[in-house]
Parts: sequence; C-alpha cells; structure tokens
Amino acid sequence: MSREIHIQPITRIEGHASIQIQLDDAGEVQNARVNIMSLRGFEKFIEGKPAEEVPRIVSRICGICPWMHHLASNKAVDRCFGVTPPPAAQKLRELMQTVAHAEDKLLHFFFLAAADFVIGPDADYSVRNVIGIAKAHPELAQKVVRMRHRAKMILEKFAGKAIHPIAGVVGGFSKPMQEKDRQEILSEMRELLDFALFTLDFAKTKVFPPYLETIQSLGVIRTGFIGTVDENGALNLYDGRIRLMKPEGDFVDFDVQDYANYLGEHVEPYSYAKMPYAKIWGEGFSLDETNPRGIYRANTLARINVADRITTPRAQAELEEFREKFGRPAQATLLYHWARLIEEVYACEHAIELLEDESICDPHVRAEVEPRAGRGVGSVEAPRGTLIHDYSTDENGRITRANLIVGTTHNIAPMNLSVKQAAKSLIHKGVVDQGLLNRVEMAVRAYDP
Repeated sequence: MSREIHIQPITRIEGHASIQIQLDDAGEVQNARVNIMSLRGFEKFIEGKPAEEVPRIVSRICGICPWMHHLASNKAVDRCFGVTPPPAAQKLRELMQTVAHAEDKLLHFFFLAAADFVIGPDADYSVRNVIGIAKAHPELAQKVVRMRHRAKMILEKFAGKAIHPIAGVVGGFSKPMQEKDRQEILSEMRELLDFALFTLDFAKTKVFPPYLETIQSLGVIRTGFIGTVDENGALNLYDGRIRLMKPEGDFVDFDVQDYANYLGEHVEPYSYAKMPYAKIWGEGFSLDETNPRGIYRANTLARINVADRITTPRAQAELEEFREKFGRPAQATLLYHWARLIEEVYACEHAIELLEDESICDPHVRAEVEPRAGRGVGSVEAPRGTLIHDYSTDENGRITRANLIVGTTHNIAPMNLSVKQAAKSLIHKGVVDQGLLNRVEMAVRAYDP
C-alpha cells in the first residue's frame, strides 16, 4: 500500500519548509518534494512608495541577510535615479556586505550544518544540534560565539544596526568612516581571518574526511551554476557581471540589467515559491530527475565554480586545492559546505583589503540625488545566491513596479532534485529511521535556504 512520509519542519535551516516523500506499493520512492509555504508580498506592497524609502523597507525581507537586500535595493534605486555613489561610499557599502558575509558563514557552518558531521547524522536529534557541539567541544563553541558576535558588532558599531540596516542611502552612504574606526575594524577583521583559516583547516582535517563518500553521493545532481564575477572573471560578491554556466562548463556573462533575457521564472502548483531557470538555454523548465532542463544553482558552490579565480591569496590557494580534488564545475551538493568556508576566508581577506585602503575614509560619501522616472536593476551576491532587485519609478520617484529574485529561489528547483535523489538512494522497501530522514534533510541544509 502506498504511503507518504512528511519531514515537517525541516530543521536547522534559516527559513521554513517541509519535505514530502511519496512511496509506491513496494515501499520505493515515487516522488519527493520540498514544500515552501511562505509568501512575503514585498513586490506588491512597495508599489507607490517613494523609492528612497524602499532600501529601508526591503531589509525586513530577511533577518539573516538584511544587508544584502538593503544594498541591492540601494543599487536599483541609484540606477532608477541615474546617480553614481562616490568611490568611498561604494567601498563602505562593499565593506559592510563583506563583513555580513563573514558573520553569516560562521552561523551556517557551526550553528546549522556542522552537527551532522561533528555529532553525526545518525545521532539522536536531542544532541544533533549546536548545543550538542557546545557540550562536545566547549572551547571551540565559545570561540565561535565570540567571533560571530565580533562580526555583528562591527556592523552595529559602525553602521548603527546589525540587523535591518539603514546606513546605505540612495546615492551613497549615510556617514564617512573615521581613521579610528578603520584601525579598530582592521584589527578585528585580522582576528576573524585567523579564525576563518583555523575553521577551514579544522573542517578539512577533522570534519569532512570521515564523510567523503557521503559528500560524493548524497543529493548529487548535475546542473548549471550562476554567480557574479569582476571584469577579469574573478569572484566578486558586491558588483560585476552575472555569469551563467552550463553543466558542461560553458558560460555566458551578462549585465544584470538584462537578466530577464537570460532567466525565466516558473512556479509549481504545490509551492508558493518561484523557481528561476535558464531561459537563454532554450530548453524550457523540467524537474524530471532523469532529464532536468533549465536548472542551475546559486550560492557558494556556484560562485566558486563560475569564477576563474579569487583575487585574495589564501582563498585562491584553497580554490586551487578544491579544484584539484573535485574539478570544475564541482557537482556534489554537500561541497557547498567546503565552498562556504573558502568564501569565509575570501570575505575576511577582502574586508582587510578594503580597510587597508586609506581612501575608504574620504569624507565625500554621498552624491546629490533627484527623483525621476526610470528603471533600475541592482544585484549583489547574498550568502544564499545572486540577489536581484528590479524597480521602475514614475516622474515623482515612486515605485510603479518591482520584481525580486531572492538568492534562495535560484536553488528551490535544485533542492527538489537533490531531495528526490537522496530519498531514492536511501529509502527502500519502505524502511526509514531518524538518521536516514536526517540525511535527506542534509541535502536541503547544504543549500543554506
């Protein structure tokens, strides 16, 4: 007799979702889905708002990565009004985004994902969590909490708010950086870099080795990838061109203003979430696991796959080691965790680069702005993927239309494919247990949704 298995809610992720697994009469997996029931509605209720207010409103979309929505929104309104922020303002925006990335990756790796590896995927759920890690490794846990708090306090002390920021303004940044601030943050970022390097070494030597077979098999699918690169093809989290890579490794670069020519949006009847796909490939959209069409992935693994190189030395050395082990593009889903820690090193190194440039203290941080009719698309790399804000304004500078492609949405179709692959490879004759179902969840957790 056929039956359904529900994993609800999926635990240790940043949003809300469930998994539905359908078994046939023999207890084999017929289908599996990730259900996302949240509906935000920001695209509609910012219509009619003065555009300069929107960057402060949309930071409420996500409590985990509010800086990325805040900055993508500011960039979109900049373009609507035809204003270019001064160089020091661009550097301050990029610095805040980069520090936010550094903090976010510590959150995901240690608080959400690591318990599956450090405590073990089959351990009881009552200990398979951050509290379990704290009991098993109390000194490490204290340091993780201290480092994450330090990154949050950098954002709060300089920009006023760590969550739901207001420091970015249309045309620039709300205040210049003082030399005292630069020196203080520089010292703190150097300490964060030391911890990022320790974390990556700890993961490579202690966390990942016992699970290399699982990493190469659980939730593995074959897709394309998307991310932002600079003019030389290097990884860039704040600005650049969008690179869309096919599963074979061929790619096309485009300006985010033209994203609608390259990406389409699809909705499945069982989910409120939209599923972007690669319209430019001309193959449509399909979640058939034997022949998926138009499917690409975003987030850390995607970014280091599409980038030709990383501009900072220690992250570049890690990228070279990663590619020697796993190739380019790497397809194993659990490698998102490894890629995340390489990006953590990059974020700390790049923040130090920005702070070592004394011109970041230039007092000219805001250009004159005049509201007008226009269209602007702003994008940044959020921890969960390429974040796109697309606005149109009327002659009074009020929003008349908005479209958002949030980082997580790029990965909703791939998450469905990874969950189906994991469920089909693990569940046979209807036999399930807690550890097995947690392994299915691990396929979702890798995407950091």
